[in-house]
Amino acid sequence: MTKRAYKYRFYPTPEQTELLAQTFGCVRFVYNAILRWRTDAFELRQQKIGYVGANGRLTELKKDPELAFLSEVSCVPLQQCLRHQQTAFKNFFEGRAKYPSFKSKRHRQSAEFTRSAFKYRGGKLYLAKSKTPLNIRWSRELPGEPSTVTVSKDSAGRYFVSCLCEFEPRKLPVTPNMTGID
Repeated sequence: MTKRAYKYRFYPTPEQTELLAQTFGCVRFVYNAILRWRTDAFELRQQKIGYVGANGRLTELKKDPELAFLSEVSCVPLQQCLRHQQTAFKNFFEGRAKYPSFKSKRHRQSAEFTRSAFKYRGGKLYLAKSKTPLNIRWSRELPGEPSTVTVSKDSAGRYFVSCLCEFEPRKLPVTPNMTGID
């Protein structure tokens, strides 16, 4: 099995634009809040907090009445941003990357949805908490069912969806002819 991502441009409806803006904001807020919490724990107590501790902190944040807006979006992108943060910390502690940085509103924004947070039926993609399918410009067919979907918005305001699919690659036929490439 091989994995490959296919990226497409899409044009959201006004309701989807609002939902995606809220989702991007919540993902950024959770990432930055948990990063600040983990940084303070390490600087003050030399305590390394893993994904399980960060996920527990996310549950505490969602129970706070002032942060009720976190419950208005799908929980999957919020948990996925913590998984990405855990990978960033792992790479930092193993010397492969710099310390994780805070997310900004001015750059590319993204949210990752796993299988439990989207539906792909009949060539249409439905995100969690959205009743209408995304208006995607399909430039090529997907080779199979997507396992994860990443929705992003660049700094120019364009929306993209990247579908990660697993598939069996086709074997090319064996021919007696030879080709030389310089």
